[in-house]
Parts: sequence; structure tokens; C-alpha cells
Amino acid sequence: MMMDVSVIIPTYNRKDFLIEAIESVLAQTFLGYELIVVDDGSTDGTKKVLADYGNKITYYFQENKGVSSARNFGIQKSHGRFICFLDSDDLWLKDKLKIQYDFMINHPDSFISYTDEIWIRKGVRVNPKKKHAKYSGWIFERSLPLCIISPSSVMIKRELFDIVGLFDERFPVCEDYDLWLRITSKFPVSFINKKLIIKRGGHSDQLSQKSWGNDRYRVFAIVKLLNSNQLSSEQRKQAILELKKKCAILANGFRKREKIKEAIYYETMAKRFS
Repeated sequence: MMMDVSVIIPTYNRKDFLIEAIESVLAQTFLGYELIVVDDGSTDGTKKVLADYGNKITYYFQENKGVSSARNFGIQKSHGRFICFLDSDDLWLKDKLKIQYDFMINHPDSFISYTDEIWIRKGVRVNPKKKHAKYSGWIFERSLPLCIISPSSVMIKRELFDIVGLFDERFPVCEDYDLWLRITSKFPVSFINKKLIIKRGGHSDQLSQKSWGNDRYRVFAIVKLLNSNQLSSEQRKQAILELKKKCAILANGFRKREKIKEAIYYETMAKRFS
């Protein structure tokens, strides 16, 4: 049966967080969804604790390959017209799917929408900084410095992945940044100015906490996009400007640590594009 929305939760050794994430989906006021959990090789008894959910979820297990692989696997197994992701440490407010689904149906030209969010860090609510502000429309330039779109907040038309591709499984972090650049370079993005998700951070197993120098992967994403020759002339200028900024920061950081080879690598990278 063709479902309207497929909800995909990738998870790895987060059974306690995961239960809360699943419950936030099952509490949705919108019911036309399938819930897919992709267990990326958990060893903490995740499969056992999910057994009680029965047919409320569709559970898949794969050997540990990373969050991009888990999301891609979920997309390939899903059936919905629209795809949503929920990170296993995040939560949805109960009207998230209803509000976003209604928006997408009422705006058939929109291929992707995302929502505002509540931030919780180590159990305490915090306010996002100005650099994390959200925008609608052609937001490629605003997406270059850092991720302003949370994977847990998006609803995406299935056919968009046929156009821009899936998550790049070479990225251990910043895989979403890479995808958003590919999308925002080709499509406008609709921002729903409602706080419909809760992002929980600050815990030790958070991916962004586990890998240093995330700008290394953002540089990789920008270079990949520049080499694709699919950007407009203005987008290319914007991407090169951001690339040079990130390479300068990385090169300076490596020089301070007396890692000259790495510093030269990023200094040279910045000069490759003009």
C-alpha cells in the first residue's frame, strides 16, 4: 500500500533515546505514515526493546555502515510520497507531521520543507545563535557556512532524491550539509516558521561531537559540488568564497599545531578554484 509519508529513524546504540523518538512519532495527530527504524549495527539490545512495538514499526538491521547508509537503506525500503527523517536523539511535537503534510499538499510546487526547532543541550533549553537563523526560498548561499536545516525537520518529495541523489556515504559527519547544498543549488526550500521538533544535543555519542574539524567535510562537499559543474556562475562564486574561508581556517589551525603538510593541503585547495 502506498503510504503518504515514510518516517525513517536511523539508530546506533541509543535504545533509550530511540524509544522516546519512536513514541513521539506514534503520538502524531497525523496517521498516514509508515515508521521505519534502521538499526545500524547496534550492540546494546536495541532489537530486543523494539520487539514490543510489533507492526507499529518496520525494523531493519544492517552491519554498522554509518548514518548515511542507514538513511539511504530506509529510503530504499520506504513507500511514501514524502520522506521524513528523525534522528534517534531528537523528538517531534505531536502536530509536526500534520502541519507539514498539509503545507506540502497545499504547496504542490514545493519539493522540500523544513521547520523551526527547540534546542535542548544537556537537558537545558538554549537559544540558537543568529547564524542558525532559518530562511525560505533560494537559500544556497545561506546554507554554505553551516547546516541551517535539521534532518529531523524536513519533509521531502520522494522524486527529489532521483534528481539530486541520496546521502553520500563517504561522509562520517556533515552528510546532511552535503545533501542540502545539492538540493538548495537546484530548488527553493520552504521554511515553516513553527517549532515542531526538539533537538537534543551535548551528549557524548552525538556525531558532531565525535569528529573534530567538521569543516574538513564541508570543504569536501563544496569541492565535490564545484567539480560537478552544475552550479550557476553566481552560485559558483558564492561556493568558492566560502571554500576559501573554510580552507584558511583549517590551514591556520593546522599550522598552529605544526602540521605543515595538512596546512599546505588546504592552502593549495583554496587556490585551485577561481
